[in-house]
Amino acid sequence: MRQPSFLSLRRASVRTACRHSALVAAFALLLAGGGSAALAQGTAYVSSEKDSALTMIDLATLAVKGTIATCKRARHIQLTPERQIMVACTDSNQADLIDPATGKSVRRIPLGDEPEAFDLSPDGKVIYVSNEDAGEASFIDAASGKKLRSVKVGAEPEGVKVSADGKTLYVTSEVASLVHVIDTASGKVVKNIRVGKRPRRMAITPDGKELWVTNELGASVSIVSTATNEVIDTLKFEVKGARAEDITPVGIQMTSDGKRAFVGLGRANHVAFVDVASRKVGSLVLVGKRAWNVTLDKAQARLYVVNGLSDDVTVVDVAGAKAVKSVPVGRVPYGLVIVE
Repeated sequence: MRQPSFLSLRRASVRTACRHSALVAAFALLLAGGGSAALAQGTAYVSSEKDSALTMIDLATLAVKGTIATCKRARHIQLTPERQIMVACTDSNQADLIDPATGKSVRRIPLGDEPEAFDLSPDGKVIYVSNEDAGEASFIDAASGKKLRSVKVGAEPEGVKVSADGKTLYVTSEVASLVHVIDTASGKVVKNIRVGKRPRRMAITPDGKELWVTNELGASVSIVSTATNEVIDTLKFEVKGARAEDITPVGIQMTSDGKRAFVGLGRANHVAFVDVASRKVGSLVLVGKRAWNVTLDKAQARLYVVNGLSDDVTVVDVAGAKAVKSVPVGRVPYGLVIVE
């Protein structure tokens, strides 16, 4: 039998070493990114108040891959039912509708004076927006941009949330410390719910039974029964080493099974992992400065935290409850959506 030459043995050794190195590198990436989360494909889009642009983060590499120009002072951002990106621009008094496939603006939609946050009807046909200076919630026809209705609410309205059936609209008033419950069919305020000081954003449990409201100056979340429109519990936050006035919760998101909520604690620079059933904080994860808004990826394996004062996004491994990377983005980032 012919014996293999030294050269062929050397080549085989090199190939084996290369395969081994590749496997080691892939395994390291999985560990660093939180297992299967490292395999996520898609893009995160981050709005920026100071740059009039969206920053794009590649989900697989967690690297910035470019920007998309948009209108002035881009703030609240979310996906439409057609999977297009809608961003409210406060200084332009409009929304920019962007096609993620092309990275181009499709059209601009008037939203009235000083729009900040919004939500969409389940069919995407109506935009419900908070107009801060006017103290109103506006109903905007998404196709024509025509204002359908304005509803007077408390001073400095902020958060906007529509029920899953589209029948009820919730709007927070920062100054009045109220959540206004609005019947979308009639445009009438049916209840004003007193919550904590300076309420900001909201999440509805998947079963529709509870509305969770973050109170920025109350270091708390008010839990409201949607059946009675009454506060049934209050969850207070504490962070070791942080003053109570620096615990300023704003962004909130729940898992699809409703078992866990994630709350950005603002100037406390942490995100709270909350067990929904017990109303208890399980973990506190240190992130960037002024943890503002929070977004889960589709697999709910990674949490993306927008940090308004450190101009970055912290990527958190949910299973390990630890930050895995900080990604620099635009100046004063505000919100984030993910397209996978």
